[in-house]
Amino acid sequence: MSTKSIAITAAAAVIVIAVAWFSLDHRYVQPLPPSLQPPAATSTAPVATVSPSASPSPSAPAPSSSSIKNLMHTITIKTTKGSIVFETYDADAPNAVKNFISLADKGFYDGILFHRVIEGFMIQAGDPLTKDPSKKALWGTGGPGYAFADELDPSTASYKAGYVRGTVAMANSGPNTNGSQFFIMQKDTALPHGYTIFGKVISGMDVVDAIAASPVDSADDPLSPIAIESVAVATTTQR
Repeated sequence: MSTKSIAITAAAAVIVIAVAWFSLDHRYVQPLPPSLQPPAATSTAPVATVSPSASPSPSAPAPSSSSIKNLMHTITIKTTKGSIVFETYDADAPNAVKNFISLADKGFYDGILFHRVIEGFMIQAGDPLTKDPSKKALWGTGGPGYAFADELDPSTASYKAGYVRGTVAMANSGPNTNGSQFFIMQKDTALPHGYTIFGKVISGMDVVDAIAASPVDSADDPLSPIAIESVAVATTTQR
């Protein structure tokens, strides 16, 4: 074989190896559907596609909400790690906000665990099945028993802001499959606009960071349970 043929063959081998590595790495670094769980999940969290170098430090404060002027409710999520407070985007995502408040007022979220935690990405909760340890194989697939449509209007301020640190959005298993599961972004992440954004954290990002830093198993479920103890809703003045 000539020197030129050897060089061409070697170059081709390098390309094949690089493509194979990228494909494997691409699947690995992208969080899989909730907790790598069983098929037919009724709710999944987003898939991360951003480079870590584009993200801010986990200790950075949540982005200012001053540019998004339709905040109507203040939600306080009391967890076993501390409280997280966020304001809702009623004008941008009225159905998602009403749904979350309705469930919170019924005590739906009380006792639910954060079942999917990925440091440098997001934390996810809202599955009622997490109240039952015997159903752990199904965690990430539960919901309120109904689904509602996405609210993804490119003209809204929250849509334009995207999935930045402190964003609160609905988790789903595809278009128009919103239920009760939600996630809170720990870092700016360039996700596709497929998840309804309905709020932004204004206090307690240190709690989000603490939850995100928790040791987890292979399904991204915290080894020590982290629960939502209660959710309180207060009405605020529209900005």
